[in-house]
Amino acid sequence: MKLPKYIDLAIIGAGVQALTLTTHLLQKSAKHYRKFLVFDPSQTWMSQWQQQFAAQQIPYLRSPAVHHPDPNPHQLRTFAEHKHSELFPPYDRPGTKLFNDFCDEVIRRWKLAGKVYPAKVSQITPIKRASRSRFQLVLDTGETIIARRVVLATGSGKVQLPHWVEKITSDYPSDRLCHSQQVNLKHLNLTGEEILIVGGGLTSGHLAKGAINLGATVTLMTRKQLQEKIFDADPGWLGPKYLKDFHAETDWSARYQQIQQARNGGSMTPEMMLQLRKASHEGKVRIDECCQVSDAQWQDNLWQVYCHDRSKHQHGDCTWLGFPAVPRHQFNRIWLATGTKFNVKEHPLLQDVLEAYPTEIVNGLPILDEHLRLPKSNFFIMGGLAALQIGPVARNIGGGKMACQRIVPAIVKPSLAIE
Repeated sequence: MKLPKYIDLAIIGAGVQALTLTTHLLQKSAKHYRKFLVFDPSQTWMSQWQQQFAAQQIPYLRSPAVHHPDPNPHQLRTFAEHKHSELFPPYDRPGTKLFNDFCDEVIRRWKLAGKVYPAKVSQITPIKRASRSRFQLVLDTGETIIARRVVLATGSGKVQLPHWVEKITSDYPSDRLCHSQQVNLKHLNLTGEEILIVGGGLTSGHLAKGAINLGATVTLMTRKQLQEKIFDADPGWLGPKYLKDFHAETDWSARYQQIQQARNGGSMTPEMMLQLRKASHEGKVRIDECCQVSDAQWQDNLWQVYCHDRSKHQHGDCTWLGFPAVPRHQFNRIWLATGTKFNVKEHPLLQDVLEAYPTEIVNGLPILDEHLRLPKSNFFIMGGLAALQIGPVARNIGGGKMACQRIVPAIVKPSLAIE
């Protein structure tokens, strides 16, 4: 594929939200097919998504069958007509293979396979002129392209590590302490190993299950009591039930608090809790709730881990007991399922853009206009960084669809365009 000198719309990232954006854009305006290009080093759609699901051996999605990249909400159920065993109750959650096959079919039907340019965007420079503003994208191949509009759809979450990781003074092999995103269960032999998994979200459940299947004994450590929820955020956040009040709130800090409360850290699905309890009864997993690592050191090829305990309350809260840290156990590996954090100031591509188009930032999240643009610009942001506008589900598939409903009109309707 030859890189043009100019493109009307550059989409950075080829994940599920970017795919959702392209189908919604083409549904509204087929003529835009020649006007956009997607940039991703993999050259394929959803490669990171598929790698992550395979690495953590995730059997099915957490979201129901209506959430997918096609504009028709019933399209996935229609596709799954003769594959009902691949829709998991409740809410017909699609199996990983079914979802990937469906996305391949969406890419084929909308003729999107050739729309991903195989390069990583390494820098974005705004070009501000009196008559019209543009963006110069510098690629890791050394090439450059000018774009009228840019949509950042890279996921944009930065790996979140606990404070005690920085205090480790001993050298250790890099595969013995890693974030969940670096764990690949397919390539491991864990027979007889003791593994500490830190975090109370569904990812830690998948990793625990995978490690047990590979012959390890697991300690699952969470700083609060495990929460059981089918979805990571209440489905009321996908419609007016909660969003009406959320959008009426003019205090951005209050909106941020609502987002935090709605997501409330990680949670496990009921079926994952059932599997973990069963494994606990069999002695394959130990669940340490209300417990936090205070210190870890690598000695004699093992992790020596010290912890602070808290007391548990009936309602799932934890309170510090105030006792000194105690040696908990020795482990062969530590996996950190501690999630990602969104901070627009730390995004490597946004430094120059924010300088040219400054906006108020609340706890790392930018305040965008109603079409998810940085103020007075043609720079759009979707995903977790758009949470102050979209709400707690901004990073999810459903949140991607909500973002499209705001972004697409600003691209296809001349009356909403910014020159």
